[in-house]
Amino acid sequence: MAFGRLERTTGPQPMSDINMTPLIDVMLVLVVIFILTAPLLASSLRLDLPKAETARPQEAPQVVQVALDQAGQVYLQDQPLALEALRLRLADIARQNAQAEVQLRADEAVPYGRVVSVLDAAHQAGLSRIGFVAKP
Repeated sequence: MAFGRLERTTGPQPMSDINMTPLIDVMLVLVVIFILTAPLLASSLRLDLPKAETARPQEAPQVVQVALDQAGQVYLQDQPLALEALRLRLADIARQNAQAEVQLRADEAVPYGRVVSVLDAAHQAGLSRIGFVAKP
């Protein structure tokens, strides 16, 4: 029996590289899917609609901007008004378009009672769509 040096073979070394082939294959398949579906999403039906005398496009809802500054002064479309004049102007707007929206911008320092009086003027005029504008 001979005693010699036994050589050990090293086992397989862990792979330190990422196999990019499956990732590239998946990405190319996704690109092909997007290329094929993009024209389908953008297409629309092209129709020749018949003409009618009574057909009218619907009007977009009118927006009325009302503001209250720090001193309590009321502004309608950036024009200063007294509260009674505001009531009359809002009534005129409500007669023209009952779906008009009032966007109310009020300073933080304005007393709540003053804001309520402007809201009351809008409700008395017949405008029920009121939005409060605030900073994001």
